[in-house]
Amino acid sequence: MTDDKGPQKIGDIFLKIKPAETKKPPAYEWQDFALRIITEMGVPGFKRSSVFKICKDYPKETVEKAINETKELCKTGERWKYFFKVADSLKKNQGKPSA
Repeated sequence: MTDDKGPQKIGDIFLKIKPAETKKPPAYEWQDFALRIITEMGVPGFKRSSVFKICKDYPKETVEKAINETKELCKTGERWKYFFKVADSLKKNQGKPSA
């Protein structure tokens, strides 16, 4: 049997009582929306910032329309690429009246 001598240094105490790491919630609603899109569409890391930019710069309705069209039209393959194409076309047509 070994005798428990307790912590030898003050740093050992702090290592034992380390608080559980908490994940910070997004500061804005569009950030949470972007994270949902990233998960749903399987967006790779190098394109994540583009999703955040789209969600920040354009109305939520426009982005939701792009998501819905992507889900309807792209059943296989890389959905995130198709999402960017649809979002781009919706951005271009945003100010134009529909015929």
